[in-house]
Amino acid sequence: MEAVIHALRNYVALTKPRILLLVIFTGLPVMGMAAGGFPPLGASLTVLLGIALAAAAANALNCYIERDRDALMERTRTRPLPARQLSPQAALAFGLTLGVISTAVLLFVATPLAAALGVASILFYVFVYTVWLKPRTALNAVVGGAAGAVAPLIADAAVHGQITAAGWILFSIIFLWQPPHVWAIALFRRDDYERAGIPMLPAVLGEQATRWRMLWYTLALVPVTLAPTALGLLGIPYLCAALALDAWFTWHIVRVLRERDDAAARRAFHVSLAYLFALFLAMLVDIALGA
Repeated sequence: MEAVIHALRNYVALTKPRILLLVIFTGLPVMGMAAGGFPPLGASLTVLLGIALAAAAANALNCYIERDRDALMERTRTRPLPARQLSPQAALAFGLTLGVISTAVLLFVATPLAAALGVASILFYVFVYTVWLKPRTALNAVVGGAAGAVAPLIADAAVHGQITAAGWILFSIIFLWQPPHVWAIALFRRDDYERAGIPMLPAVLGEQATRWRMLWYTLALVPVTLAPTALGLLGIPYLCAALALDAWFTWHIVRVLRERDDAAARRAFHVSLAYLFALFLAMLVDIALGA
């Protein structure tokens, strides 16, 4: 029994559960925004399950492909594959199985468009980001951000039958948020990425140039976070929360630019996670208040 539990933990680790929870959470608000109120609980949970399985499949396949690079990095060498807790073949089979199940779930309980977007997100993350972009260009955090931002599009297509303005806005929020989030890690984990041969921006353009780009993306993010209220999708409670959160996040990015040390970058990384969670929570609260 202990061996079974240990194996299950390793399979769960392949899905990167902390990232998975954030993906699921970012798919929630658009379901209420697109439908003018949340669909029935059963339908909502099934759609979120399909999204979660698609993200889990992409993460597991990413672990399979990057197992050698992960073994070279301090923050990833304890993952199941570099730590030899699972075989590469088992991880590959697991990832492919999750991909098939996620596609079936989204196809049969949602819409063909939602299923197609789920498949596209897996293929993009595995082949465009993991195989092509990440080991070759410092733009990996920019272009690759599209894969991490697709949950609102899938949820929108599942509930509304098409991608509406709400879906594109939430996609854009996550897409613009991703570079400063990833580059914060790249700053305080620069040696890790260099050992693995991954060309992150601090090593390619320099640390201060990276910090400036973090600020540019953060400033570009601000008007996009305000767009849901401007378009009438959300109300004043969300607007007030968004303004406060934007100021908080921007201030920490400015601190990264001014203080120029690992502590500031690490702090900005943690703040970025809290910021995105709080922003999407504010959307849910606004929807609940308007229901």
